[in-house]
Amino acid sequence: MRKKKIVIALGHDALGTTLPEQKEATMRTAGAVADLIEDDYRVVITHSNGPQVGMIHAAMSEFAKLHPEYTSTPMSVCSAMSQGYIGYDLQNAIRTELLNRGVYKTVSTVLTQVTADPYDDAFYHPSKVIGRLLTKEEAEAEELKGNHVTEVEGGFRRIVSAPKPLDIIELDAIKALIEADQVVIASGGGGIPVLVQDNTLKGAGAVIEKDLAAGRLADLVDADMLVILTGVEKVCLNFGKENEQQIDRMSVEKAKEYIAEGQFEEGTMLPKIQAAIEYIGDSAVRNVLITKLDKSREAMDGFTGTLIHK
Repeated sequence: MRKKKIVIALGHDALGTTLPEQKEATMRTAGAVADLIEDDYRVVITHSNGPQVGMIHAAMSEFAKLHPEYTSTPMSVCSAMSQGYIGYDLQNAIRTELLNRGVYKTVSTVLTQVTADPYDDAFYHPSKVIGRLLTKEEAEAEELKGNHVTEVEGGFRRIVSAPKPLDIIELDAIKALIEADQVVIASGGGGIPVLVQDNTLKGAGAVIEKDLAAGRLADLVDADMLVILTGVEKVCLNFGKENEQQIDRMSVEKAKEYIAEGQFEEGTMLPKIQAAIEYIGDSAVRNVLITKLDKSREAMDGFTGTLIHK
């Protein structure tokens, strides 16, 4: 019997923020992932990188400020760095957990490049805040370089575009690892954003929305299910209000209605629901499960979480 293939999208809670937090969080995450592997699923993992890529960008900007002879580090390179060091902790934690359970399976991180449309409207309307706090003079210097800044409390910060993911450059390698029954970590942080120019890939000064990238990854590897692990056990209507209502099951059509009503907050639950809708498409068999990390096994057994279906 064919093993079901699932893409697990890990949120901030599964990774922590600081280096010690990440080390501890990935060990907890490894337990949840190992549970699903023991339940005989073929697992592909993708993850957020919000705090991590911000720290890398801030550190590299500070280094360039102290050493003018070094050029600033492009956003695409910062994204690659975050994929590498998150993948390093995650794959080692999962490997250790599996070996402790007597399961011998290779865990691999693929540095993944995700293409974007150079004419994507997002490039004309940057929205993702990144990097350290800037003074007015530093913000003006960034604008002279062609970068975008926005005023925040206490100063200014850079903002970058968030284009939609189109294709995954390393897709064939990811598929080969899945077919070899290995655990694959890919498209971390939405992937390294690149633009295709003939035979050359050019890094883009952008951040691809991680949830949309997770949905695209699940679609391209033809996963049976996308599992989005986040900070809530179930998707809610009227979130945070007195009349908050948890959702057990939701059709794609209903999800579209809730989006039109403004039920889901931009930057938190909205991109997860959008990713679910795009991944499911017209399929009658694809499902998306949204729940918390520590409830993942219960949710896969149908006892909790929110299931989205055609």
